[in-house]
Amino acid sequence: MALEFLNNLFRARTPSNGTAVSLFNTLHRKKELFRPIRVRRVGMYHCGPTVYNYQHIGNYRPYVFADLVKRLFLYQGFSVKQVINITDVGHLTSDADEGDDKIEAGARREQKTAGEIIKLYSDDYFANLEKLNIDTQGTEFPKATENIPEQIAFIKTLEEKGYAYKISDGIYFDTSLFKTYGKLGAVDLAGLQEGARVGVNREKRHPTDFVLWKFSKPKDLRQQEWESPWGTGFPGWHIECSAMSTKYLGHRFDIHTGGIDHISTHHQNEIAQSEVAFGRPFVNYWLHVAHVMIDGNKISKSLGNVILPKHVEERGIPLLAYRYWLLTGHYRTQVNFTWEALEAAHRAFFKLERFFVEALGTKKGSVNSEYQKQFQAAIYDDLDTPKAIAVLWNLVKDEKISKPDKKATLLDFDRVLGLNLSESQEFIEESTKSVAKADVPTEVQKLLEERERARIAKDFAKADALRDKINSAGFSIEDSPTGPRLTKI
Repeated sequence: MALEFLNNLFRARTPSNGTAVSLFNTLHRKKELFRPIRVRRVGMYHCGPTVYNYQHIGNYRPYVFADLVKRLFLYQGFSVKQVINITDVGHLTSDADEGDDKIEAGARREQKTAGEIIKLYSDDYFANLEKLNIDTQGTEFPKATENIPEQIAFIKTLEEKGYAYKISDGIYFDTSLFKTYGKLGAVDLAGLQEGARVGVNREKRHPTDFVLWKFSKPKDLRQQEWESPWGTGFPGWHIECSAMSTKYLGHRFDIHTGGIDHISTHHQNEIAQSEVAFGRPFVNYWLHVAHVMIDGNKISKSLGNVILPKHVEERGIPLLAYRYWLLTGHYRTQVNFTWEALEAAHRAFFKLERFFVEALGTKKGSVNSEYQKQFQAAIYDDLDTPKAIAVLWNLVKDEKISKPDKKATLLDFDRVLGLNLSESQEFIEESTKSVAKADVPTEVQKLLEERERARIAKDFAKADALRDKINSAGFSIEDSPTGPRLTKI
């Protein structure tokens, strides 16, 4: 009877179509079959933005990935509880717990209040999530500043268990007492400790110890600080994720994601403090997203290569085309962004939209089972979106599949890919509205031709200036894959 019960329970925890999902778990450095803690339910937490400035295009790759994970399990019939935190205090300019609070620095930089900075950049973040068709329905977005009591309580638990100690600038976690520190991804602890010595606080017991509560200094003139049992101050960056993830998802949950840059420090610290506090494993599956590079370099203000979502849109490229481009690379593979690569992805995406709207008509048939199996085989294998996109294009080209069945099958795929094909009609109609050449004044036509020459020469500053002149003449311009289109303002 017991064996039969366990077999039934296992069957209940696998997808109803019998196809299981495998995910690359950074904790064990291999792909593993996904088995949820609770039957047919998934709880997952994603490290969110620090809202001190605009998020660049690379910052959005982990959120597109988080959306894919959510859509994947919804596609399989799971209920999903998703949490993405908003860091609005405590993230210092150095992972060594030194430097300025990024929110406070942003407020001084722009001569605004911390609240104004948080709202400005949070609003921009959410606006771009919508443009990327990231499903936020039912997702919790807790803010660090709205969960200070929970973070204080968490630190008190660590203190009571003997893992916290006080020095002149704050309360710290003693990593030497957590014997498996560094287990996530088998980090080279000796190398991590050596790296942590750069600019290290000499009062810390060990280089990898990290701050739980930072004391305010009178000279800092901080806008955000709170009273605590240890003195006036603010929480460290790492404690917020442990406090908020467990508040919303329980002391142990299924999936935690973030960028690969979080592996060595931030996620190690989350694991250590959480497993000490609750005396049990923290997260079952750790998933990490590789970086977006630009022309082979990391995105950095110092290199002057920061590209924001608005810069993509200014070139007439919708952010959904950027999402499509991201899907053409596997999430664990570093991708190299170039404008040429994005423009090629834009053309392919536009071609897909036009095919869906203009070639397939309005009638929807049945999902083709063979293509669905191929798609699922790709997407269930550690979210292999490049292979899934290849299956999609094979379907588009397959003349043996009827148009209604193609439409139904593409819509089935899009439940995971999130390319918003069901709403492509409006986009196509808008993008194909153009002003007849005879109705365009000669001076505007000359500006348009000059702008095209500037774009071909990659003189984008000049192209943007000419766009402004065209707008001033009463026309808006959209750069579609089939060429520039003018509409009367």
